[in-house]
Amino acid sequence: MSNLVVKVKRTDNKVHFESISHTNPSMEIPFDYAPPLGNGHGFAGLEILLISFAGCVSTTVVFLLGRLGKRISSYTASAEGIRSEHPLTLKEIRFHICIESEDVTGADMENVIKQAEAISPVWLAVKSNIIVETTFELRKVRQEGFIGE
Repeated sequence: MSNLVVKVKRTDNKVHFESISHTNPSMEIPFDYAPPLGNGHGFAGLEILLISFAGCVSTTVVFLLGRLGKRISSYTASAEGIRSEHPLTLKEIRFHICIESEDVTGADMENVIKQAEAISPVWLAVKSNIIVETTFELRKVRQEGFIGE
């Protein structure tokens, strides 16, 4: 497996940066900070970390539910980062998953979240420094219109 490579380039006289990934060089992600340090025309680093966490864990959860043969008609998640000021960092992530499905159970979700904590790369990267609180909501739906069909 090859290493991941990203590049960051400063694009103004403050702290606005454009970043690209080696695997997606045509898709730029803007980084910036709120005024007066920046102009607020991009994501702050901690926001990108939260997006990375939410996306990585969501990918893992959906994959694991699929491996169990579960059918998902809708999946959404939100991540709230609780900051500490000195030093400025995330001390906690509150991660909430909402799934619409005919057959996913609470026991399935508890099992999958436990597995995700053990194998999700971004979760593994942050777990020694950040408390993660996960919650989920299940909504039962009929069998039509499922993702992955």
